[in-house]
Amino acid sequence: MVSGIEKKKQKNTGEACVADNWQNGSPKGIVLNSKDEETRTTIGDKVYVIGRTDDGSTSSLGVKIYEKSTRKWVIPTVLGTRPATCKGHSAVLWNEDRIMIIKKGSNPDDCIWFLEVDTKYVKEHKGNLGIEVVAWSKGVRGDAEKPVVISGPSGVGKGTLISMLMEQFPSMFGFSVSHTTRAPRGMEKDGVHYHFTERSVMEKEIRDGKFLEFAEVHGNLYGTSIEAVEAVADSGKRCILDIDVQGARQVRASSLEAIFIFICPPTPSMEKLEERLRARGTETKEQILKRLQNAEPEIEQGKSSGTFGHILYNDNLNECYENLKKLLGLDGSAAGNHKTTLEGIDLPLNHSVSQDGNKIQINSETPELGKTSKNLIVLDVSKLKGGAPWRTGGLNVNAINSFSDGLNGINNLS
Repeated sequence: MVSGIEKKKQKNTGEACVADNWQNGSPKGIVLNSKDEETRTTIGDKVYVIGRTDDGSTSSLGVKIYEKSTRKWVIPTVLGTRPATCKGHSAVLWNEDRIMIIKKGSNPDDCIWFLEVDTKYVKEHKGNLGIEVVAWSKGVRGDAEKPVVISGPSGVGKGTLISMLMEQFPSMFGFSVSHTTRAPRGMEKDGVHYHFTERSVMEKEIRDGKFLEFAEVHGNLYGTSIEAVEAVADSGKRCILDIDVQGARQVRASSLEAIFIFICPPTPSMEKLEERLRARGTETKEQILKRLQNAEPEIEQGKSSGTFGHILYNDNLNECYENLKKLLGLDGSAAGNHKTTLEGIDLPLNHSVSQDGNKIQINSETPELGKTSKNLIVLDVSKLKGGAPWRTGGLNVNAINSFSDGLNGINNLS
């Protein structure tokens, strides 16, 4: 059961405690800055304390947990991009599995965040890691376009198809840059073609839950980090993930809602695939043979695993590209012309927050033309979609600005 949500201004003691009669003090490893407002949200036996934390180079909202039964502090593993610090915030418990954070004085596209504490995504990572886990997810207005997962065997032409898509629609799509432990080839640049990293570093980050998917392919690790996917969303673009079948299955099993497309080679498939691999001139004869050996089972998995909702055959590159655009609604249809607005709201610095069912009401008063202007912002959270490690979309916002003598009926807003 939910015990309640509380908020208080901490005294400037250098280290924050949640309540005066809690004797254990703040845990080592995180210090919430007591000069800023902290919130505490009680869910069952746990109290989630959220406030500013400084690690020497960045400043963001930190999280610590107090377990009432054991009277101990717990420092959770935090997944996802942390929201930047702000001039205070409000916390509203939603659906008993996440906490909505409303940041004061923040930019319109950075004022609503969700801390997931017991969602499917968090539960999965708790089970895998065996430790306490929470995850951040940014709240956005409307529904963001689903990311696109494109898979297929080496040499099938998926890279060419993605390049054609990016060239024709540069402002619509963003490419998720994967991590790999293999060495760069030719003119490949770190951070552009791949994030090239050491195996030990990538293995640790996988254990820390920083990857949405990962796999070992041809003796090297490949993976898509949560941060890489979020970077595309932060730029206002639709993310494209170029990953193998193993990675696609992991993404399908995650909380990320995506469109899954598998690219198949033409018939006779293996002969044409071998020609394309040799024409690239990037691999040795032994590497080509290894890729061909792996291609057949990969094609079979792509067709029969149930992971992919769409299968395209690259018999003719231009025809395959047109079919890809049609799948994504980019063939001149209404869907292709739709552009989702991912704006935030203009949140006032001084405000109060209340909850009424599926609606969160934000009230504020500001001086305007010698009168007091009362403002009401209503967040409809009944259609929230997505979540960590992506974005929580589906926020509907209604804003009413009115002078104090014209507010009749405002509390009856539905």
